[in-house]
Amino acid sequence: MDHQTIRKQTKHLVISAMLLALGIALPFLTGQIPQIGMMLLPMHLPVLVCGLVCGWQYGGIVGFILPLFRYMLFGMPPMPNGLAMAFELAAYGVIGGFLYNHSRWKCIVALYRSLIIAMIGGRVVWGIVSVVMYSMAGKAFTWQIFLAGAFLNAIPGIVLQLILIPLLMVALHRTGLSYFENNRRDADASKS
Repeated sequence: MDHQTIRKQTKHLVISAMLLALGIALPFLTGQIPQIGMMLLPMHLPVLVCGLVCGWQYGGIVGFILPLFRYMLFGMPPMPNGLAMAFELAAYGVIGGFLYNHSRWKCIVALYRSLIIAMIGGRVVWGIVSVVMYSMAGKAFTWQIFLAGAFLNAIPGIVLQLILIPLLMVALHRTGLSYFENNRRDADASKS
């Protein structure tokens, strides 16, 4: 492995660790009130950013361990919902990171496309895992529960993510931790 690769991996590990710590701390801003947390989705933000900045592998790992680690430390999110959330957040990190980092051009359109698809994909994964968990407990997971949990109750958090994450990515672009390509000429110029 060359020096450049080791440096890049180290940078991604450090950023991932910082975002994991942020994901552990952010829910305290909602005052540990589950209803507000379910609306603002504070753990989703660092996972999505991790996937976008560090790549799908890091985003998936941070997304999966964040709710489990937070449960071990603070008892929240409660189990078994925390397990469904682990798969959901892992899907956010994997899908968002993969789509954005494999986009032909890193632009705001690619960012929004990646975010929206990741949000939908993560919620579908959450629904599938919830169906399995509910059926194992002998309960029914209805469409009303899915729509309320995945979309209706989450609208404030979805809006927050669609505003804050692009702003953060633009700020990271200015620091050099992430980058946007405005058009093909910029991409071609950077190659030469």
